[in-house]
Amino acid sequence: MENVLGNGDRFDGMADLYDTARPRVPLYPVQILTEYLGRTPERVVDLGCGPGISTEIWRGRAKEVLGIEPNGDMIRRARQKEGEGLSFRQAFGQETGLPDAWADIVVSSQAFHWMEPAATLKEISRILRPGGIFSTIDYEWPPSCGWKAELAFQKFSRDLGALDPEGAKRGIIRWKKSEHLKHIRESGYFLYSRELFFSNQEKCDAERLVKMALSRSSAQYIVKNYPEEAADMIRAFREELEGLLGKESFDVSISYRMRMGVKAE
Repeated sequence: MENVLGNGDRFDGMADLYDTARPRVPLYPVQILTEYLGRTPERVVDLGCGPGISTEIWRGRAKEVLGIEPNGDMIRRARQKEGEGLSFRQAFGQETGLPDAWADIVVSSQAFHWMEPAATLKEISRILRPGGIFSTIDYEWPPSCGWKAELAFQKFSRDLGALDPEGAKRGIIRWKKSEHLKHIRESGYFLYSRELFFSNQEKCDAERLVKMALSRSSAQYIVKNYPEEAADMIRAFREELEGLLGKESFDVSISYRMRMGVKAE
């Protein structure tokens, strides 16, 4: 089993930026997973919940909702949202500390690629009730905001990473999102699995796009270790986006991929 302890530490100091910049999980996954379950879930677990962005959408749509996150800074931010059946626990996805057959639904939004799949899926199967559902939810970068702005976003991310292409990878392990469904199917824990696609619209502006680009942990590594060079690049990127998009808010479309598996009853 791979050691993923460093993956949790990677997000130190990022909770506030993450919470303000990252996309919100829309209602669709809640609706479709509840339909597959066939009833309103009693308990939902959100693995790698970060500051609780992906956990909040379940508030009031299950009796008990628990977000699990290894990073202390993220948990600090998430716990500001506790209440009304919503709570958070600091733990890793492969060692939740929950009882057997505790949850009806387990989700992992923009996080499963940081978890060792074999150990984590074993834990997910253990805490899921018979007939329960596991789902990964990932969005595509960048949001749809016009091809010129999208090219600028992609170029900024590449140029920033080029300041230290190896340093940002040091001490972390990451798995391919494209193999999530393969891991679910090959685990042997799920009777049925599939992939779904959907999109959602959110309000955005040039500044939020800048923050979104900087909310990647690899970008934060560069910002912390090459502050002067990064500051010049961020300034130029902000000016370019404002020139293309203005300073007012506008709608962006965010594309999602959801992979899911249903545990045998």
